Amino acid sequence: MGDWLRAKLPTPITEFVMFVVKMGWATLFGGLLLVGMIVSSKIWQADWPIARYDALVGYALTLQILFLVFKLETFSEAKVILLFHLTGTIMEVFKLHMRSWDYPGAGVLKIAGVPLFSGFMYASVGSFMARAIRLFDMRFAPFPPYALTLLFAGVIYLNFFTHHFIVDLRIGIFLGSLLLFWRTRIWFEIGRWYWMPLPLAAFLSSFFLWIAENVGTATQTWLYNGQSASDLVNFSKMGSWYMLLYVAFGTVTLVLREPLSKGPINPNTPAR
Repeated sequence: MGDWLRAKLPTPITEFVMFVVKMGWATLFGGLLLVGMIVSSKIWQADWPIARYDALVGYALTLQILFLVFKLETFSEAKVILLFHLTGTIMEVFKLHMRSWDYPGAGVLKIAGVPLFSGFMYASVGSFMARAIRLFDMRFAPFPPYALTLLFAGVIYLNFFTHHFIVDLRIGIFLGSLLLFWRTRIWFEIGRWYWMPLPLAAFLSSFFLWIAENVGTATQTWLYNGQSASDLVNFSKMGSWYMLLYVAFGTVTLVLREPLSKGPINPNTPAR
């Protein structure tokens, strides 16, 4: 596709189109989940024999199996997705107990009131990261000491629990993300090599996740405490997603370490 576009269009337009296409392909799992939420919210009837949440679990599980069967994801990427699915579900159970948000629909496939479908929403973030790293041949350089990045991800994850009882560390976490990753560039290939500061990429990703959250609340898949389906999600949730992206990234690097070991790229170096 890239070769065909380069023959028809100016290089800058071709590379922009390829960037959009690759990003869309990387977000395929999450995009299909959003489609499932939207369609099910429009057609589902309360008297149907299976609850909407349970149908969404089956839908998400089917997607995951198809992604593996058709090799849209590798088994290494599936390990990342499973791990983030588990950590996300644990946090969901706690947050539901603390009444941070609620799942207003009925369903049998739940753990402590949390639909099993919710774990797939976290898994879609891990899926996006793993697929984007592969599709763009990403590498992260210069990269901070690896153990420090895992510690940072662990502190963020714990803060999602402990801020209910002690001081919220998010301001320190925001500053810590800049200090720890301020030199780290995400190198990615779309015909030639480009780079973006890692914290900027996390901020932009958090904005698109905020948009996805609005789809979730508008379809009443979940609702925050005191929120109605017609209300926009508070912009402060972007901060939560910004932090959670570092947890997701730390989870991804537990399995996909090679992109961290490669050095910086000369932007004039020919792409693959």
